[in-house]
Amino acid sequence: MSDDGYVRVRDAREHNLRGVDVDIPRDALVAFTGVSGSGKSSLAFGTLYAEAQRRYFESVAPYARRLIHQVGAPRVQEVTGLPPAVALEQRRSTPTGRSSVGTVTTLSNSLRMLFSRAGQYPDGAERLDSDAFSPNTAAGACAECHGLGVVHRVTEESLVPDPSLSVREGAVAAWPGAWLGKNLRDVTAALGYDIDRPWRELPSEQREWLLFTDEQPVVTVHPVREAGRIQRPYQGTYQSAKRYVLHTFAETKSATLRQRVRRFLASADCPVCGGRRLRPEALAVTFAGRDIAELAALPLEGLAGVLRTAMGGGEGGGAPEEGIRQSVADTLCSDLVSRIDVLVELGLGYLSTDRPTPTLSAGELQRLRLATQLRSGLFGVVYVLDEPSAGLHPADTEALLRVLDRLREAGNSLFVVEHEMAVVRRADWVVDVGPRAGEHGGEVLYSGPVPGLAGSERSVTRTYLFPAEVPGAAGTGPLGASGPGVLPAAEGDGVGSLVSGVPESARPGRGTRSQGQLRPRRTERTLSLSGVTRHNLRGLDVAFPLGVFTAVTGVSGSGKSTLVTQVLADVVAAHTGTGAAAAEKTGEAAGGGTDEAERGAEEPPSGDRGAGVAAVEGLEAVDRLVRVDQKPIGRTPRSNLATYTGLFDAVRKVFAATDEAKARGYGAGRFSFNVAEGRCPTCQGEGYIAVELLFLPGTYAPCTDCHGARYNPRTLEITYRGVTVAEVLGMTVDAAAEFLADVPAARRGLDALQRVGLGYLRLGQPATELSGGEAQRIKLAAELQRVRRGHTLYLLDEPTTGLHPADTEVLLGQLHGLVRAGHTVIVVEHDPAVISGADWVIDLGPGGGDRGGRIVAAGTPEDVAGSRTSLTAPYLAAALGR
Repeated sequence: MSDDGYVRVRDAREHNLRGVDVDIPRDALVAFTGVSGSGKSSLAFGTLYAEAQRRYFESVAPYARRLIHQVGAPRVQEVTGLPPAVALEQRRSTPTGRSSVGTVTTLSNSLRMLFSRAGQYPDGAERLDSDAFSPNTAAGACAECHGLGVVHRVTEESLVPDPSLSVREGAVAAWPGAWLGKNLRDVTAALGYDIDRPWRELPSEQREWLLFTDEQPVVTVHPVREAGRIQRPYQGTYQSAKRYVLHTFAETKSATLRQRVRRFLASADCPVCGGRRLRPEALAVTFAGRDIAELAALPLEGLAGVLRTAMGGGEGGGAPEEGIRQSVADTLCSDLVSRIDVLVELGLGYLSTDRPTPTLSAGELQRLRLATQLRSGLFGVVYVLDEPSAGLHPADTEALLRVLDRLREAGNSLFVVEHEMAVVRRADWVVDVGPRAGEHGGEVLYSGPVPGLAGSERSVTRTYLFPAEVPGAAGTGPLGASGPGVLPAAEGDGVGSLVSGVPESARPGRGTRSQGQLRPRRTERTLSLSGVTRHNLRGLDVAFPLGVFTAVTGVSGSGKSTLVTQVLADVVAAHTGTGAAAAEKTGEAAGGGTDEAERGAEEPPSGDRGAGVAAVEGLEAVDRLVRVDQKPIGRTPRSNLATYTGLFDAVRKVFAATDEAKARGYGAGRFSFNVAEGRCPTCQGEGYIAVELLFLPGTYAPCTDCHGARYNPRTLEITYRGVTVAEVLGMTVDAAAEFLADVPAARRGLDALQRVGLGYLRLGQPATELSGGEAQRIKLAAELQRVRRGHTLYLLDEPTTGLHPADTEVLLGQLHGLVRAGHTVIVVEHDPAVISGADWVIDLGPGGGDRGGRIVAAGTPEDVAGSRTSLTAPYLAAALGR
């Protein structure tokens, strides 16, 4: 390790980095900035963290290495002065209901030990090991629900929602669709049941058998002959609706199919444990008068209060064993409280230890891990963080900055990929990457103390970091939009320093301010929900104006995502008939955001599942629902932006229309890398092959036959204007827009991608390589190119997360354009600059968890900025220049 206090990188070429040389100080808070896709993550994570991990694994036995996930060796000539590194990325947890806040933070371990060693046991009961207090172990899990807290059952009402229909007409709605459903109906008829008689008229014993039998009889089916098709008799196996639903729910790997069959399940708290997940003997043990399930269900702040009260005051009469028990209790309570205090400081006090991690946002998960690291006592470590401010209200960002300062003061280095200008201003050093994205980025434009970035003329970031200081920033934004800069670039911990520097031009929905006029707000039509009850929303009444841009705000945990992405989305989806299946392709679905079902999570173990809306008004004005979130557009490299947006269909048709393709009889399908006729047989259209290295982790290499082209030689012999289909996939959106300018079907999609600022992406870029912000903008582009009929409601959950302010400007321009076209846009948002550009604001709070769930203020941004009870108000006022 070099002794001059710097990490020195030489000739880094990871992804789009162009032979980067940069020196970065240790023992400092270093912010990596730049527009989305500029290469900052490639430098921080792909190069620095990857190199630190590679060095660590060199000390691990080869056999052990293959058991550990490795990110691979980076493409860099040399890195010196690099300490060990820990990465805290923005990534979702494994979708399982058994992972919780308590397991991620290890608070559950200490809580279980507290009950085991210091709990109050019933007379005559033996002391239990800590495993007996865990629902995830055989020793502790309730025998009836296996530690899940809920049981899933089916009833005749859930399986047959419309008993007036016959079996042939689809009375058994829980059966699968398409051929499988027809097969079951044919088998039912072959068994001698009347499938044309209304369900309610069938004898009760027949209905009982058809729905609930465990028998699987096999009969010969003689299908009715259809025109043009000869169907021979076959052996068909019967499967009851109950058996199909429960087996599919338990075994399927498809989130969409799982969500479909979930609709036919009646879920309820376990009748044995009452939803508390544990065996009776564990629940009989108490501490401070409560069992472990009751303590785990408390918000962390409430749990800390109970533990503080329990310290120093025994429950016994002074016997020696009571003194020992109290001493153990004091030690464990003190440790738990000190760890909880860090989580509360990070704005997570509203969470409970039994909260399933799949229901958390990526930002909440990263802060949980950050709190754990703060307690680890490590020093001399590089922490590489991926936008730690994501999903944070400005008030919570102040606490985050204090925690980062403490990690640095403990002797660690903090390398932070960040878009929030408030965090960047507080950094000791900034590394700005750009100037643009993709092949137009990959250069380090500036590396040095933060104030010096103001002099970097090629930097896009400086316009937003120093809006009042950079020459020209007040008149012209980096994307050519005009408008005065309005946000202060104050330093320190004040409100002004926690307002992102987004120029006025980023707020096109508010009309043309330079003309002294705001776009008229069309608030005469509203969508109103009354008596909303879910999670911490209790009997909430709320009205969303239609035809405008509405921002739903509030501190973390105040109920914003619950209200918008769950309750409102469910209500509108039920009205419009929007299904989950469409979400895979268009982002148009009721699920998403922080919805547990969409992520494949188990039902929460407590009584948290209840959801209700007493009354709804104004639904008749909404014709479509579109959800645009940051979930990946695909889970495999086969999915890419060309296939997702549909523009690749037009490309394949262009090649199929060439004279040579016609002469050979090639259709459009021939030019798909997912079809056997056209793809390379060696790599099956993947473009690369997996290489197994025995004791080393497997790696990937370009296919030796197609060299990454994905297609077989015969397919690549067909060219359009001298270019193969593989070469088109290798083009950027900008290049393809020029090449396919006279192909309307392709140009429409390419134009939409350019409008959302994704011109730098390659058409064939795998979905697995795209960031959440890029995935979100691809979904928006797919929607923008569609012909919109009727009134559409667009719902977005924190759309600016992961976006540089310049990219935010582009995204907001498109969203406000949708409003100008007569549609409604509702966003959950924390960025004061974005909120200040909304037409209407609904602020929830005043706090998180049990202290939230209420409307603190509602009205124009100016109205909400004047609220004396809203935590959002002072930051919004600063963004408005007040």
